[in-house]
Amino acid sequence: MSKVKSSETVKVVIRCRPLNRKEEAAAAVGGIVEMDMRLGQVVLWNPHGPPGEPRKTFTFDSVYDPSSKQRDLYDETVRPLIDSVLDGFNGTIFAYGQTGTGKTYTMQGVWLEPERRGVIPNAFEHVFTQISRSSADRQYLVRASYLEIYREEIRDLLDPNMHAPHVPNVHTHTYRTLELRESPESGVYVRDLTSCVCKSVKEIQELMNLGNQVRSVGATDMNEHSSRSHTLFLITVECSLPGPDGRQHIRVGRLNLVDLAGSERQAKTGAIREDGSLLAEEKQRLLGEKERMMGDLKKEWDATEQLTAKYKVLYTHTHARTHAHTHTHTHGVVSA
Repeated sequence: MSKVKSSETVKVVIRCRPLNRKEEAAAAVGGIVEMDMRLGQVVLWNPHGPPGEPRKTFTFDSVYDPSSKQRDLYDETVRPLIDSVLDGFNGTIFAYGQTGTGKTYTMQGVWLEPERRGVIPNAFEHVFTQISRSSADRQYLVRASYLEIYREEIRDLLDPNMHAPHVPNVHTHTYRTLELRESPESGVYVRDLTSCVCKSVKEIQELMNLGNQVRSVGATDMNEHSSRSHTLFLITVECSLPGPDGRQHIRVGRLNLVDLAGSERQAKTGAIREDGSLLAEEKQRLLGEKERMMGDLKKEWDATEQLTAKYKVLYTHTHARTHAHTHTHTHGVVSA
């Protein structure tokens, strides 16, 4: 596998999921993609092209083929970033790709099965394990927030009003729209976003499960429970430790865990509203939201670089392994 320098601030990782049963039944003979994990390359070719047509090769920091394991991806690409957050740096991990390509599986996975846990539950375990092993002269405070961006609105998924016992169905409850602000001291932030103190892996998992109950999802032809919104789970780790001057100093690191909604082709996914009607405007809306979110992330990167020595970001692009399909997409990365 291609290894990247630890000093790199932006890393791009490609993961290709295996075919599902529906795709296997409909697949034509011959694939169009090959993953070289050693060189970090994705090779594409056109099965219907003329003889001798050259293949297209794309090189990334790392690539993972359909046989890759959740734990391997975490240990090799995510673990160093989490260690940096615990050292007081800011980091962001976000998954981008078409609906049904495995973004949510990569980020969350199957929580109750250790081998299938995704980036987020493994990160939770990593953070609290490292804290439990730290020296006695260090004190930690871990806070968590959870928001979604849906139809150009920022929603607090941990808003206490969303989970009031008297509300029979939280999905019908009115959301409180939050505002995105920016300050010279703290950079980009969401005003009035709920922040909860967490003392264990169990507590932070319960918070995420609580937020997932009110997250916006919808059925598509490619995924019965497709994510229809962008979500950001924010973990802030504060550490009080003695400095060279004998005084206590506060060190703060922030981890942004982002699960983006699918960048899908409308005719293929058939995204539908809760009332069953086709989301004709969904693609354009999601692309617009994605551009705005990436722009906000870049602003945050620029502001953070003024406060810290470096700002590490892991960009994970998941995509489906398809057969006999000649149209390809390339996606750019906004660098800090």
